Amino acid sequence: MKVERQPFGEVGGREVDLFTLSSGNGLVARITNYGGILTSLRVADRDGRPGEITCGFDSLGEYFSEAYRSNSPYFGCVVGRYAGRIKDAAFGVDGVRHEVPANDGENHLHGGIDSIDKRVWEAETFEEPGKVGLRLTITSPDGDNGYPGNLEMSVTFTVTEENELSIEYGAVTDRATPLSMTHHAYFNLNGFADRILDHEAMIDADRFLVPDGSNVPVGDEFEVSGSVWDYSRPKPIGEVFAEESKGFEHYYVFRKKAGEFGKVAEFVDASSARRMEVLTSEPGMLFYTGFYTSDELRRNEGMRYGQFRGFCCETSRYPNGPNLADAPDSVLRPGDAFRSRTVFRFGTV
Repeated sequence: MKVERQPFGEVGGREVDLFTLSSGNGLVARITNYGGILTSLRVADRDGRPGEITCGFDSLGEYFSEAYRSNSPYFGCVVGRYAGRIKDAAFGVDGVRHEVPANDGENHLHGGIDSIDKRVWEAETFEEPGKVGLRLTITSPDGDNGYPGNLEMSVTFTVTEENELSIEYGAVTDRATPLSMTHHAYFNLNGFADRILDHEAMIDADRFLVPDGSNVPVGDEFEVSGSVWDYSRPKPIGEVFAEESKGFEHYYVFRKKAGEFGKVAEFVDASSARRMEVLTSEPGMLFYTGFYTSDELRRNEGMRYGQFRGFCCETSRYPNGPNLADAPDSVLRPGDAFRSRTVFRFGTV
């Protein structure tokens, strides 16, 4: 196992580095302290051959290209302060209304404009028995994108010899503020040889939050049992397209208790035999299959991304949580500590 650091460029006069975390057993993750972006994730197939399974770029400049910025797919970055959409770009905390930037039509998305996904974080690496890691920290000041409170945030990436990529989030604040952090990695277990529709998926959830006409949950839920949306048992992602041509952009609520850590999903690609398990402490996840991803986007060596060529498992608090009465733990208060953990465990079948 090892962790390596190398220069990756410069943003706003600040140096940016790229960190390579290797398990020693076939998993190699490359992460930059610009936005906490997972630029590359290589995992072995059934024959032990490593292959790229995440959407990303090999140079920092590609994250600033016109094709990428105009499409805004959030490839592999840390998202916050609040992941997902907030209805009408406003919320109330303790009787005070706060307005935040409307950067997705009339709604607020993923923390706003030039948020933590587009900033340079402080970074330190570590090596411990059976694992190597990278800890990123940043301060989001009071009023940042309209959010109240000075917020000290951390994200710790750990690669283990069991071929796990663990992402742990922490934060403290001096004023009550909405907080929901996630990681926006896109996965394709066939190594981008094809779309992800043949992947078999299992999601341990019996309902999802129903979005309104602007794609924001406002309180209604849909029980998935007996419907095409029921993935409590493994079946191809593509089956849902018989009913919905845009595929998934649905926040599934897990059966487990909020805050309890456990396995919530599994994905298998038969062509490579790669398997990815998802374990988390979060109450649910936004499962997204890339309808809006531009077909113009590709890696240096020609690996093509695009529509339905990558899926996201955005484990997080409820989208629009600050405006939903039943949303668990969507506001962080002074004296409390935000804690969240998600693990992506890789192997073969």
